[in-house]
Amino acid sequence: MPPKGAKVLVAMSGGVDSSAAAALLLEQGYEVVGCFMRLGSPGETIDEMMPFDSAGVSCDPSKVKIGHQGCCSVGDAADAREVAAKLGIPLYVCNFKKDFGRIIDYFVDAYASGRTPNPCVRCNDWLKFGKLHEYAQQIGAGYVASGHYARIDRSNGSPKLLRGLDDKKDQSYVLFGAPRDRLAEMLLPIGEYATKAEVRAIAEKHDLPVFDKPDSQEICFVPDNDYAGLVERRRPELRVKGKIVNLHGEQLGEHDGQHKYTIGQRRGLGVAAGEPIYVVDKDPETNTVTVGSNTDLMAQSCVAHEANWLIDESELRDWKPVLAQHRYNSAPVPARVRIIDREDPDTPSGRVGCFECVFDVPQRAVTPGQALALYDFDHPEIVLGGGWIETVS
Repeated sequence: MPPKGAKVLVAMSGGVDSSAAAALLLEQGYEVVGCFMRLGSPGETIDEMMPFDSAGVSCDPSKVKIGHQGCCSVGDAADAREVAAKLGIPLYVCNFKKDFGRIIDYFVDAYASGRTPNPCVRCNDWLKFGKLHEYAQQIGAGYVASGHYARIDRSNGSPKLLRGLDDKKDQSYVLFGAPRDRLAEMLLPIGEYATKAEVRAIAEKHDLPVFDKPDSQEICFVPDNDYAGLVERRRPELRVKGKIVNLHGEQLGEHDGQHKYTIGQRRGLGVAAGEPIYVVDKDPETNTVTVGSNTDLMAQSCVAHEANWLIDESELRDWKPVLAQHRYNSAPVPARVRIIDREDPDTPSGRVGCFECVFDVPQRAVTPGQALALYDFDHPEIVLGGGWIETVS
């Protein structure tokens, strides 16, 4: 563990998890500094944003459009400020609105290209364990902490990312993209606790006002859960009618834009086929949605790109048995992976990190655009790394 008295920057979202993390670190003797990430929302100008500063919050909430249940709302900012005051620690506000715009662009572009994005993973990669670490260095903090349910193992010198003790709350899936050299700077205090109830008890013990605050349930920049509406406001040309076809290319119905559908979707198709049917493919070029049976959703393998490895890559040049998780709410399953090289002139090395994953048993709704996290086959709590699903077969 870091030496007692070390300066730690804690990403404080105003929720119970990050608040408990700050309390635990303070209790353990660290110099704790809170940081609330000011993200903003689509369509705002800078004048519409909250004039945050380290002294507090003062704003007209009616002008702020961010979510009421997400991790960057007006209420969350006020909660983070109140928790910091209760703990007696400073709270800074980092203006990441411009950087957050990159995440929203990624989200919209993914749906426009027929993929299903995961903005929470991107936020962790680009902001919480990217920009936030840079800010920590500026204020002399050697460590960055968050309220994620995962763990860092420092027992043999080379830090490893581990699953949280609570399988139901484990968030290691969304952290696989953290740079390997940042693991030594990461602190994940609440991953050592077995249940959410224990974490709430810690917050209550410290008399934190958020101890019983509900968990966020939405994407913070889509507060009404209407992701298709957000996509269309950014890309109105996508709202155009197209065909719903079966695997034989026969038209079964019509839709208002392929971006409104996700692989595996069953409800809201508006097509009667006499049996349950699901979205099994989308083609943004022809604006076509293909439907089929549940069996047609099964995939034997996939190729992922933008690989991030938390172990030595040499271990993956030949087939390696792993446990692979292709959705946040799915369980890791036995598979084997190997690195494959792809040329990419847009990268400094001229190559792009790719790997092939073959599942032992075909998996349902393996979806391009989603994250694929990999765990050690013999030690399932160890995160090996992962990437972003590019193609499925």
